[in-house]
Amino acid sequence: MDDDRSAAGAGRFGPHVYAAWRASSLGEIVEALEHRLLLRLAGDLRGRAVLDVGCGDGTLARALARAGAASVTGCDVDPRMIAAAVDKERQMGLTQARCDVDPRMIAAAGLGAAEEMAGTVRPGDAIRYAVADAARLPFADDSFDVVTVVTVLAFVADAEAAVREMARVLKPGGRLVVGELGPWSLWAARRRVRGWLGAGIWRGATFRTPAQLSELARAARLDVERVTGAIFFPPWLPLARLFAPCDAALGERTTRGAAFLAMLARKA
Repeated sequence: MDDDRSAAGAGRFGPHVYAAWRASSLGEIVEALEHRLLLRLAGDLRGRAVLDVGCGDGTLARALARAGAASVTGCDVDPRMIAAAVDKERQMGLTQARCDVDPRMIAAAGLGAAEEMAGTVRPGDAIRYAVADAARLPFADDSFDVVTVVTVLAFVADAEAAVREMARVLKPGGRLVVGELGPWSLWAARRRVRGWLGAGIWRGATFRTPAQLSELARAARLDVERVTGAIFFPPWLPLARLFAPCDAALGERTTRGAAFLAMLARKA
């Protein structure tokens, strides 16, 4: 859970931040634990339509597709992230996703023509991407069975509006899975120190407790089922390797000291 990588979910950094984080041994361990928890909360995805808000370079979207989702849509406010997601799938020889973008946004980001980001979609294996603001999702009401949003709400200007939008596009009975940076851990302490030393991204971030995350969901008329934690080790690779095997078991018992919080809520 590299500090800069987490901020990238809100369009603050470019795709290189994600790539550098994942290339590190610590990043690989942390992301595997986070994704395992998120996929468990998302439940059985077979036949489901899934939306990943703040998808970044599409890593979680691809994991959701591999887990059996019938369709996956990823959206991010940063056109560079959407371009990176499509390019990554081309490099991996996977589905070349449909990409719904505003050509003016692509041009402003220096990415070339929007048409160059489109490709051939393999039937039944498509991930669709869109450039979109979490607080103004361009999707119809009751469109998705599952909505995921990871390390985004801490950085958006109006988290309540964003969660209301996610609730709007969820089908009745659908699941909202939220992953956020926990406020009480050595990771969080390091971020606060960086904020005090002038890192603007951390001065403006809001790290919510489990109770505060639950309040956001309830304000959007969602029923909170559980909030759990992950990443109980400090940002030091030897301890990450030592404690990673017991991280999930600890997360079942407490959220105290968790650097990552995950919430499951349902739409009635």
